[in-house]
Amino acid sequence: MAPDPQGFDPIAEARRQWVDHGWAGQADAMVLVTSLMRAQQIVLSRVDNVLRPLDLTFARYELLMILGFSRSGSLPMTKLGNRLQVHPTSVTSAVDRLEIQGLVRRRPHASDRRTTLAEITAPGRAVAAAATSVLNAQVFDVPLVSQERVRDMIDALTELRHRAGDF
Repeated sequence: MAPDPQGFDPIAEARRQWVDHGWAGQADAMVLVTSLMRAQQIVLSRVDNVLRPLDLTFARYELLMILGFSRSGSLPMTKLGNRLQVHPTSVTSAVDRLEIQGLVRRRPHASDRRTTLAEITAPGRAVAAAATSVLNAQVFDVPLVSQERVRDMIDALTELRHRAGDF
């Protein structure tokens, strides 16, 4: 979605409408939620544009990084789901795609036959390193808010996540 060349802010207009319709008490919270959702779309679009040439999504990148950060380079599928905070079906789908790409492989657990491990491969480590490099340069070094505001936003979002029972 392209920005309005006249500088019209649809979220500010929604706030005005909320107040006009008698919901002034909820207007700021509506703006917060709507702004968070729009900000997520903006950030995800930036990340997707950076990762697309590497044939990755942010979810698959996160999975590679979690595996790469683990001591053995492998984790049980269930633990991956917990770390990524996603449904097991999403983990299976991401691992399937990464496996097709040769970036991850499945292997049985050495002592628990019921458990399947996902393991990062050497090409997976290389792609994760390349993706991290480009993300650091093009997204994380340019957070779209002033450096002074970054810590405040992290604190506010951490509070939101905590109150929502995210951790």
